[in-house]
Amino acid sequence: MKRSANAVWKGSIKEGSGVVSTQSGILDDTQYSFKSRFEDGQGTNPEELIGAAHAGCYAMAFSLMLGEAGYEPNSIDAKAEVSLVEADGGFKIDAIALTVKADIDGIDSEEFQKIANQAKDGCPVSKVLNADISLDASLS
Repeated sequence: MKRSANAVWKGSIKEGSGVVSTQSGILDDTQYSFKSRFEDGQGTNPEELIGAAHAGCYAMAFSLMLGEAGYEPNSIDAKAEVSLVEADGGFKIDAIALTVKADIDGIDSEEFQKIANQAKDGCPVSKVLNADISLDASLS
């Protein structure tokens, strides 16, 4: 399986802008710019998109692993906070903080934490990222 997305950028880094689109069409010429990335401008940015991908991937991996352990989640609410820092003369994503709140009948806290951490490590997006990934998981 392969999925694709593309980006088109026009102009200088500070005055220019770009658009991103996805194969599915969910994002279709969605605007991004220096201001949407580093300031408070309209549009998306790469870190926000990585966060969405990571949160979505994590929630699906967690649901899969819960199912394999005999649990069916009522809901999983996952958030990924992506940290972009200046380093080595440029920028890098150095950390992603995953926060998950889940409603799962019949699971105890120890089993919940074990499976939550397995999902953090097993999620394909976690595996591809070169960042410190933390997890704060709680049952609701």
